Amino acid sequence: MFVSDCLNINPIGHLTIGDRDTVELAQTFGTPLYVMDENQIRNSCRSYHQSIEKYYGGKGLVAYASKAFCCKAMCKIVAEEGLGLDVVSGGELYTAMSVHFPAEKIFFHGNNKTVAELTEALEYGVGCIVVDNLTELEVLNQLAISMGKKADIMFRIKPGIDAHTHDFVRTGQIDSKFGLALETGEAMEAVKLALTLSHIRLIGLHCHIGSQIFDIEPFEHAAEVMLHFMAEIKKKTGTELKKLNLGGGFGIKYIPKNDPVEYDRYMKNVSLVVKKTCKELNLNTPFVVIEPGRSIAGPAGITLYKVGAIKDIPGIRTYVSVDGGMADNPRYALYKSEYEAIIANKAGQPKDMTVTIAGKCCESGDLIGEGMQIQNAAPGDTLAVLATGAYNYSMSSNYNRIPKPAVVLVNGKEARVIIQRETFEDIVRNDVE
Repeated sequence: MFVSDCLNINPIGHLTIGDRDTVELAQTFGTPLYVMDENQIRNSCRSYHQSIEKYYGGKGLVAYASKAFCCKAMCKIVAEEGLGLDVVSGGELYTAMSVHFPAEKIFFHGNNKTVAELTEALEYGVGCIVVDNLTELEVLNQLAISMGKKADIMFRIKPGIDAHTHDFVRTGQIDSKFGLALETGEAMEAVKLALTLSHIRLIGLHCHIGSQIFDIEPFEHAAEVMLHFMAEIKKKTGTELKKLNLGGGFGIKYIPKNDPVEYDRYMKNVSLVVKKTCKELNLNTPFVVIEPGRSIAGPAGITLYKVGAIKDIPGIRTYVSVDGGMADNPRYALYKSEYEAIIANKAGQPKDMTVTIAGKCCESGDLIGEGMQIQNAAPGDTLAVLATGAYNYSMSSNYNRIPKPAVVLVNGKEARVIIQRETFEDIVRNDVE
């Protein structure tokens, strides 16, 4: 019925998340409000973990992509479930460090890491730095020399796959700010250089082909391309790399028509390709890493708003305004991302109203969605936008000096704040008169 398993309707017709009445949550904690279901998060982590153990026989690791949603509580949950962590900034790394996340399970990504970030990664002893370019490689080696450390690295590789159009171009996709190209020889040049550097240990390769992907075939093809490159490296340098990180990008159900692949089926199909290709190329099966983010956090979250003004423009559209908007969810303004919305206090009623949900920012493009079907809305209603657990809080801003909402984690009948609501004092805290 709903896009997420953690959602339901209670006997009085209210939307629930993890058995908690969302109308009560809005009244207790205020709006706008992000709500995350802990059981849904943990179940997704366990599903991935069990699947990779099953199909790779203990030679695999799931690393949560923390850019989807990162805070201390989330890092602790991920650690407790035995997953690794993918970080892309000093801030995400610091958050992990603050809760003593196992450093050996951290992968540090990014196309332009600063010297300070690389230094912090070496000091903390992260398990792997995913090097994006030759400049970074040289800087990292010099830092490692000066600190008396040896850095374990993977190279980020562009595998030449356009997952969004399903045009599997084997030699294209050069135009990306991320990674090293295969077809220009740049990637092989980086590999050969890394193998000569005294304080660099090249342990594997990484790729990431896109986001919100609903098909398995692009992932299968990416694995083939990467393994062929690993075989080429072995042939030309005599070095057989031991790890292969296939990234993330698994799609989720934002709206009912979305049809994501079951993650167990993805894992099974890709593992068959990995094993078959390794046999053909005379390679040992590498230790495989995947980096889901959206598919763990996204379905577990919703955002609650209070309905304000309703403006009907006859023959054109009806605007339903809420007390949040692009400051807490910029994805429609950025990407025209589709969501499902529900009037939480009327969740058991039919959706008989077509509306544009508008935010409160002073910006014409401040919309949550257009042509959305919801129950008949009235000022004061609680409106829920579903599947907002990923890339909502993490992309939120203080545009118009609006404080960021709180994040509440529910677990059965319990609900606790894991990120406090910002205040106006927080907004001016760093101002200097």
